[in-house]
Amino acid sequence: MGRGAAMSAGKLGLWTAAAIVVANMIGVGIFGSTGYQAAGLHDAGTILVAWLVGGLLALAGATAYGELGAMMPRAGGEYVYLREAYHPAVGAMSGWVSLFAGFSAPIATSALLFGKYVGVVWPAVGGEVAAKAMGCGLILAMTALHAFDTVIGGRVQAVFTAGKVLLIAAFVVGGLAFGEGSWDHLAPRAGGLANVPTEAFAMALYWVMLAYAGWNAAAYVASDLEHPQRTLPRALLVGTVLVMALYLLANLVFLYALPPGVLSGEYTGGPPVEEVGAATASALFGARLGEVVATVIALALVSSVSAMVMAGPRVYASMAEDGALPRVLARRTARGVPAAAVATQGVLACAFVLVGQLEPLVAYIGFTLSIFAALAVAAVIVLRVRRPDAPRPYRATLYPVAPVLFVAVSAWAAFVQIRWNPTNALLGGGTIVLGLVAYWLSVPRAPRSVSQ
Repeated sequence: MGRGAAMSAGKLGLWTAAAIVVANMIGVGIFGSTGYQAAGLHDAGTILVAWLVGGLLALAGATAYGELGAMMPRAGGEYVYLREAYHPAVGAMSGWVSLFAGFSAPIATSALLFGKYVGVVWPAVGGEVAAKAMGCGLILAMTALHAFDTVIGGRVQAVFTAGKVLLIAAFVVGGLAFGEGSWDHLAPRAGGLANVPTEAFAMALYWVMLAYAGWNAAAYVASDLEHPQRTLPRALLVGTVLVMALYLLANLVFLYALPPGVLSGEYTGGPPVEEVGAATASALFGARLGEVVATVIALALVSSVSAMVMAGPRVYASMAEDGALPRVLARRTARGVPAAAVATQGVLACAFVLVGQLEPLVAYIGFTLSIFAALAVAAVIVLRVRRPDAPRPYRATLYPVAPVLFVAVSAWAAFVQIRWNPTNALLGGGTIVLGLVAYWLSVPRAPRSVSQ
């Protein structure tokens, strides 16, 4: 490995950190969301534009988090940044949101889709109950792994991620070179790119933004990184650029394999296709190879769950160390793992699996996370004004244009979500309010500033 990837005892290097970013991003969004986008947009070109816009937003966010993380190289992500930029209450609310919508619910969506893909391969164990049971089993297994050791878990994660990247790359090359698809599926329909400024495009962006969610993952393990002020920004950018390229190419293959009308369920009279990878592989290569691809995608979703199980507890432990969550969550094992936080997250994720469904979970996650991601990106501007002389080992690219665009698009998408799905928006708002209540109940024990 190169110098950036070298690790001192108990620390994670550049490539492991980038692997955490990639693994957190590649999950339910790319393997299960294109059908829902097709249901709203109907046009292949507009779907690809949505993935491009989502990727550019993720890059804008990654450069902002790179600056914040280099300034404050401490585990916790938004929790740390928002405390410093706004108020301790805002940081505490973001940490609470991370526990529910940032990690536990996304872990549940990936685990649910894992169960669905296993059902594609082995129909005898298919069905909703079996998918939920397998999803909970996966969560418990990954919780046990990451409650044991940070570095071992990181190395296992790097192996998982390498396999996932190779899977998508092989799928893209094989699909375009040997698959039975048609470029006619990409012909403009239903208004074409005129759909971009519509509310339907904003709703499709929620699925895309969920797929890209995780570009900030390395920020959550900053204190576990080797030379975090240098490693963190590089890991965020390397991981995000790689995933953006893979997503655009994968969706090109999906649309080459099946037209939007099939993916959306319009031609079949059914619901949107959730197991997009398996359906397109069957169309490209035949049913037998489609089952093989479904098997490999199920393994890739194991990587996604593993990455989130690893990253999330660092946020809760950081909050607990500051007194903003119960102190028990800050307890670490002799190997430095916040085992109580890992276990708590595992229980919540299993609860989401048992009571949730894929589409409403995605809407809840997208709305809730978009608010705090926008606040964190805006924190770059706030801190440039309030602390102009603070050390900044890395500065956000295209400042202030990139962060302003990120905040503006996030606000537009959130407004449309409130109009179209007020129930899910209400659930997201309720999670935020619970975070505020939890903060005020703990405020006598919480410091006013991380830096104090």
